[in-house]
Amino acid sequence: MNIVERLFTSKVVEESRYVNSKSYGELSPKMKMAVQDTFKLIETQTGDIIKVFENSVEKIAEHSKINKEELYKYFDKEIEEELGE
Repeated sequence: MNIVERLFTSKVVEESRYVNSKSYGELSPKMKMAVQDTFKLIETQTGDIIKVFENSVEKIAEHSKINKEELYKYFDKEIEEELGE
């Protein structure tokens, strides 16, 4: 595998590391980017995880110009899927 192939493979792995689930797969490309950006923002912060999560969702929804309730619904579905509910 040459350097270009390794870099491409690394990028694919990086992009798919967030969530590999049915709920994530059903999202639009714009919502997938918002989910990825939310995770990236959470990873850079410390403190109360609930506040960090809520602040991250708020910021990403505003920045991406998407409905924050839709983003919250995705995370709810993801949790339900992971818990098998």
